[in-house]
Order: sequence, then C-alpha cells, then structure tokens
Amino acid sequence: MSGGAAQRTRRLGLTGSIGAGKSTVAALLREAGLTVTDADALGREVTASPEVLTELARLWPEVVSTGPGRLPALDRAALAARVFGHPEQLAQLEALTHPRIRSATEAAWQAAQDRGESWVVHDIPLLFEKGLDRDMDAVWVVDAPLELRLKRLAERSGLTREQALAREAAQWPPADKRARADTVIVNDRTLADLRQQVTSALHQLGLG
Repeated sequence: MSGGAAQRTRRLGLTGSIGAGKSTVAALLREAGLTVTDADALGREVTASPEVLTELARLWPEVVSTGPGRLPALDRAALAARVFGHPEQLAQLEALTHPRIRSATEAAWQAAQDRGESWVVHDIPLLFEKGLDRDMDAVWVVDAPLELRLKRLAERSGLTREQALAREAAQWPPADKRARADTVIVNDRTLADLRQQVTSALHQLGLG
C-alpha cells in the first residue's frame, strides 16, 4: 500500500495588544510541546548580524556604537528613537529586516513540517497590521484591560503612561483584533487561569 502525501503543518498566528501577556502564552505553548517562532526574537538576531549592522550604521550612524578593538553593537534605544513615530525611517528599517525575519520564520516552519508536526505557532506582534493573518490557519489574540496592561508595561519595561499609549496607538485597536480572532485569550487573572484557557484552546485545535 502506498503512503499518502504528508499532511501540511498548519500555522497558528499568536498576537495581542502590548502588555497583554502574549509572551507568557507563547511560553505555555512551548511548554505544551509546540514549535513557536518569535518575530521579535528573530528581529533581534537579524539586527545583530554584521550585514545588517553595517547597513544600519550607514543609514543612522548614531544607532551603532563602534570603537577601536570593539565589535559594532546596536543601540536599540537609539534605533527606537530614530524610527518610532517616523514612518519613512520605520519603512527603511522594515525593508531591511522583514525579508530576513520572514526567511527565518519559513525555515523554522519547514523544519517543523519535516518533523511531521501538526501545528507551528507564529508569535507576531503586528500580525494584523502587516496582513500576515491571511497566511494563518487559525489566529489567537491575547488581551487584557488597558489599565492592567499599562501597569505591566511600567513594571516590566519602565514605560511611562504616555510612552505606552503611543505604542498602543501604533497598533490595531484591541476590539478590532478580537473581532478577527478565532480564539481570544483574556489574561487578566492568574497564571493558572491563563494555562486553563490555553489548554482549552489547544483542545479546539485537536491538540492536547
């Protein structure tokens, strides 16, 4: 009897508003044995590569520190200040980094496909904003009340209320994300409650 074609590994898009706890959900998914690609982590790897650092230094010399006997290093705060709120500079940065991030994401998906995994999670903060939800077989949105998210951001990243609200404004409104989600995970209680929501949602995908 001949074997059938291997089943395609499906893609679960994971996104959420800033401070909602998407990274915690991603950690729970890894704990459950799923492969998770992290767009932010891949972006950090990309911007640390010599090729990209050289181009960043050409575009904005102040964001790359150099010196005698020192390897070039990215000043992430300076880069954020350069591109945040400046659409043209942000577009330049994305044109440089996004193709490389997509390539690394696809390589991770292909490896999971080769291993016969049924799902891969793509953790992408700007999933909807960049239209990447169209490539997903299912989408989870992690959400929490605004004031709770602002409190988390102040504690975790030292962001002022104004800084956090500015970043919030650069993303889709939470209500729009929730409306487009297949599953909404509300992270406003305990870790045990969050874990139970994730477990239930995995069962809906035929996992766990």
